[in-house]
Amino acid sequence: MLQKISSHEEYTNAFNESINNPNDFWGKVAHSFSWKKKWDKVFSGGFEKADYKWFEGGRLNITENCLDRYLESIGDKTAIIWEPNNPSEKNRQLTYRELHEEVCRFSNALEKTGVNKGDTVCLYMPMIPELAIAMLACARIGAIHSIVFGGFSAQSIADRIKDAECKWMITADGCFRGDKPLYLKKIVDEALEQCPSIQKSIVFNRSNFDCNMKPGRDLWWADIIKDCTTTHDSAIMESEDPLFILYTSGSTGKPKGVLHTIAGYMVYAAYTFLNVFQYKPEQIYWCTADIGWVTGHSYIVYGPLLNGATTLIYEGVPQFPDWGRWWDIIDKYKVNIFYTAPTAIRSLEAQGTNWLKRKSLLSLSVLGTVGEPINEEAWVWYFKNIGKENCPIVDTWWQTETGGILISSLAGITPTKPSYATLPLPGVEPIIVDANGNEIIEPIAEGNLCIRKSWPGQARTVYKDHKRFIQTYFTTYPGKYFTGDGCKRDSNGNYRITGRVDDVINVSGHRIGTAEVENAINEHSEVYESAVVGFPHAIKGQGIFAFVSCQPHPNDLILFKQEVLNIVAKIIGPFAKPDRIEIVSGLPKTRSGKIMRRILRKIAEGEFDKVGDVTTLLNPEVVEEIIKKVKT
Repeated sequence: MLQKISSHEEYTNAFNESINNPNDFWGKVAHSFSWKKKWDKVFSGGFEKADYKWFEGGRLNITENCLDRYLESIGDKTAIIWEPNNPSEKNRQLTYRELHEEVCRFSNALEKTGVNKGDTVCLYMPMIPELAIAMLACARIGAIHSIVFGGFSAQSIADRIKDAECKWMITADGCFRGDKPLYLKKIVDEALEQCPSIQKSIVFNRSNFDCNMKPGRDLWWADIIKDCTTTHDSAIMESEDPLFILYTSGSTGKPKGVLHTIAGYMVYAAYTFLNVFQYKPEQIYWCTADIGWVTGHSYIVYGPLLNGATTLIYEGVPQFPDWGRWWDIIDKYKVNIFYTAPTAIRSLEAQGTNWLKRKSLLSLSVLGTVGEPINEEAWVWYFKNIGKENCPIVDTWWQTETGGILISSLAGITPTKPSYATLPLPGVEPIIVDANGNEIIEPIAEGNLCIRKSWPGQARTVYKDHKRFIQTYFTTYPGKYFTGDGCKRDSNGNYRITGRVDDVINVSGHRIGTAEVENAINEHSEVYESAVVGFPHAIKGQGIFAFVSCQPHPNDLILFKQEVLNIVAKIIGPFAKPDRIEIVSGLPKTRSGKIMRRILRKIAEGEFDKVGDVTTLLNPEVVEEIIKKVKT
């Protein structure tokens, strides 16, 4: 089993060993897992060509490490607790033995349906156990899963299916989020109209919604598993074989298909889960993220199951049927470790503490945050009102591309500091560089955050576009991985993430590319051009501010803005809708025609006196016009 760090001294020793002798360090960690064949080399390659590899030559199956190796020792322990959206509906619990059987059964069903090793399968499902079962079944047979968050539009699904070259679709008829029905199958049907690569679509009946089942393509989940056995010999995979593709927004309009491989991701997700949360075998762990995001991949499914943990999956939203729902769930299952987003904390804080009355929450021992930097006010509220000042908060910083947590305190082991992610995990060597790429070696520093060396969980490429992968992460500061985030470091070596420095907005923990939103807005027939920037938002952390130039000027502004919101929701998803739309006569541009988003960002943030010198612009007069509009 994995060795858990149990003191600050052990953390220091582990960190030093991981930096000075990374091959020995990660080799020892990897020996804790079940391998068909041990690796030939712990690490090879580097950042110049982004050709790094971990545990090359090894053979394994990640689901054997999640399930099979626990059957004898803890087969009857609960692996997954599922809490439905509606509290009056019966919950479900699956033991490790039952989960293993269901994964094997669905693995057989996938193979019977024609899914082969190396095929890519798209999943678009509610937060139900079958989503975890499906992704694990894909991994068991050697198929690559590409999960799309259930809030994305048909167009976004289609774009991802086409880019990932998916041959198979797994979805559900629909579900409820709160009291709102989501007709997932209907959305998928619209997406598949432009996706001829999809051979079969498997549909789980979650809510008994009416479905249009296309003959020859659509199959009911219940029908295909009917005659399948509950045993399955897992496929033998190479360490560097793909495990999943997950799409993340970039600074250009096209989302990036980030590809993670099996062994390195497995080792890192397991190691970070155990040590950051200081998980103990008897504890109940709950991460509120959606499995469609990387947090759900690493810290709802893979990380917990690789450690034999009990992981809770919740289908609904924090405010249904009321704002006390999350606290009811914690008390109901005696949750010990609670991991959520700052956006959710701020939303709950805004409701006041009345919803906490008659809630115990005394089972909690560790709190965590993820998705964006947490502001000090929300941190203090979380610590006092949810943790009763007895629970350490692990403020975790990481990305889809990192596979797992890179900077965080270890719960109860290393110090916490409000609004600081604090210290790097073993194997992670962060550095701060200035605009010219020079490392700032002084203890107190501010600049751009880079990572000096590779770690096992690091993504290997952008699917079908390795050139873009190198250009995005390794060319800005050659020889270093550029995170795209700004950062501060204090005299004790604690790191504070200050936010994105590229054209990506972090809205409620969702990374949204500005170009992606602009492209959607520009689809409106009256829009000439648009520019999108982020601005501070009390609940979401960052909101989306759209400056839109129209020809001709809309007659009905209310109708026009609603049409723009509808287009963005249709092309990307409702979560990407701008929070504010301002109609302007033009956008500030350089004489070469480049839109000066820096100026618009300052205006959106209300820092009107900090827009800088505008006299060199092609059209300096529009800046004053825009400021007047925003002020009013």
